[in-house]
Amino acid sequence: MKGSTAYSSIQKRGLHIGLLPEMAAAVNPSTPITLDHDLDALPEVGRRLTVAQYADHVDDLAARLWAAGVRPDEHVFIYKTAGADHWMLASAISRIGGIVVNISPALDPATVGVLLERVGRPTLLTDGNKLDTLADVPLADLTERVITSAFDRPGAISLGELAGSPRVKPVIRPIDEAAVITHTSGTTGIPKLVVHTARTQGIRLLPQWRLLALLRKKETVAIHVPFVHSRMVAAMSLALLKEYPVLLLRETDPAVVAEHFIEHRPALIEALPNSLMEWEGLAEDPRAPFASVKVFSSTFDAIHPGTMSTLLKASDRRGALFFQIYGQSEVGPAVGRAYFRNSAHKANGRCVGWQMPLGAAKVRVVSRDGHRPTEQSPGRIEVAWPGIAKTYYGEQERYDANRKGEWWGTGDVGYFTRFGCLHMLDREVDMIPGVTSSLEIEDVVLAELHELSELVVVQGPNSEAVPVICTHGDKPLDLERWRAASAGFPQLADPVQIPEAELPRTATLKVQRLALADQLKDQLAKR
Repeated sequence: MKGSTAYSSIQKRGLHIGLLPEMAAAVNPSTPITLDHDLDALPEVGRRLTVAQYADHVDDLAARLWAAGVRPDEHVFIYKTAGADHWMLASAISRIGGIVVNISPALDPATVGVLLERVGRPTLLTDGNKLDTLADVPLADLTERVITSAFDRPGAISLGELAGSPRVKPVIRPIDEAAVITHTSGTTGIPKLVVHTARTQGIRLLPQWRLLALLRKKETVAIHVPFVHSRMVAAMSLALLKEYPVLLLRETDPAVVAEHFIEHRPALIEALPNSLMEWEGLAEDPRAPFASVKVFSSTFDAIHPGTMSTLLKASDRRGALFFQIYGQSEVGPAVGRAYFRNSAHKANGRCVGWQMPLGAAKVRVVSRDGHRPTEQSPGRIEVAWPGIAKTYYGEQERYDANRKGEWWGTGDVGYFTRFGCLHMLDREVDMIPGVTSSLEIEDVVLAELHELSELVVVQGPNSEAVPVICTHGDKPLDLERWRAASAGFPQLADPVQIPEAELPRTATLKVQRLALADQLKDQLAKR
């Protein structure tokens, strides 16, 4: 089977992640997968395997889950320590017709309890260490059974003890029924559970399949994406079907990451914006860990132009580019834009991209005040295409409130320029009176002050715009440099400096702006 044939099959029949490893092995069984960590669920496997071995391990785990009592149409709620075995377990659940519920290990036990209750007595698949953190959650009331993938505990079914269970035939769920459930970032409270189907997952591959055509050779793709995220589905599917060697990263420490990049020399890096910011310093490494990179890619949040410029200049590849995709869990990729080495530093960070070719999402901006949306009067950004998620599990009314016919409200505000570029200015709930775009302020000032590791503009107790800043190494801010860099934004209040570790973040490292504003209320009120 060729990768293009497998891709065509997915477009017709949908993307079933339980069948993906087997399909990829049929395309090329020897494609290598390298990990930067050991697999808790399969400690004997090591850190280097082929796609054929990977497919066999998924089949083995599927057999163990079947022996543990999991059956088609059941929800299996995965809440375990971060690792690539999460993705393998999710594929195994799908392979026997189960409905995968991917939950970030970064979520606190109380939130996990709320989501377990919302799903309605699912099977909980966890490990002993994570199970210990749920000691105060009434699992007997909230789950059908508890299965441990590693570090077993009394009262839980051990997958390790079910090794060697008889293999079972794959079960294929209907193309438009729930296949994988992921959750939103939770920037505004309890995360929503987003339901993806085989059809919606398959459709979302289209824009990125074309992007990967930029890689002419079968070079390594480095993926540093949360294993629970819907983006992981697309990243792994595309890389494996295209026969690219995969480097799956869990670690974020720049020193560790540099060693892997130097050894494997990836041509494409897919990572979270905050991870890329953390790795910027590697551009100065004389071993040139980014030298081989042809494409940097990020899809989770807008990334600052200065970061893109630094990374691109650290690449030795001709025509190196940074491809940014704007989207969200509910809609997948909506618009995209390429940035290049000689111009990224001059780019407007609010221009998140243009609508992609035929077959991709449609995007419109709807007026909020009866006037044509502009920078001064931004409208609501809406997306339409068959890749939109099916529903919010257990919150249909909330989903319906965001959807008008084929159009989905993203919750962001912005406008189209006369050249067709979508400018995303802010989340609607984060808008501050007198501020056109908090994100634009952050882009401009961060580009001027390299000592800042983070800058977040939030609304203060008196509706003022408060810049919250963090510095590298938590060093004191030079107020004179701050005043010079922020002189173009007189609406800003005095900056508040906090240690970066105190920033409330989501599972994908986005700053929880509303939570940060609440966190600062008492401090600001005493000024």
